[in-house]
Amino acid sequence: NQTAEIERLKKNEEVKRVALSAALTVKETSIFGPYNTLTHAVFKNVLTNVGNAYNGETGFFTAPVKGAYHFEVHILSPVGSGYTAGAALMKNGQRTFTAYESQTSNYQSSSNGVILVLEVGDRVSVSATPNSKIFDNQNNHSTFSGHLLFTM
Repeated sequence: NQTAEIERLKKNEEVKRVALSAALTVKETSIFGPYNTLTHAVFKNVLTNVGNAYNGETGFFTAPVKGAYHFEVHILSPVGSGYTAGAALMKNGQRTFTAYESQTSNYQSSSNGVILVLEVGDRVSVSATPNSKIFDNQNNHSTFSGHLLFTM
């Protein structure tokens, strides 16, 4: 059936379109942390969610297809807080990389990026590292972004 084949191809092409970009907070000034242990952070201000793979209520990105995905995290920590600007990108609850900065005065920022091969259903999220403060406000300083590079 030609119509069914066209619909299958359309669906296949749609599932290849996956992109997310979210900031930590929606409108208010917010500071997340510090905590004594690695603590899951929910980036609630969802700016882009093509493919609906990211859940702004839970903070988890769930891979809809097997493929290579690129993720970035950018963190800002408050001025003179005495805490670090640290975050870990987690894959299925395991740390894959860390963004980290520590200084005694002024705002501090950290960022990192990674390409991960994900299976269908793998979950990616961000956690604050111990003794970190993550700052955000309506200017979207602290963000979590990712997109599908290609399917496999």
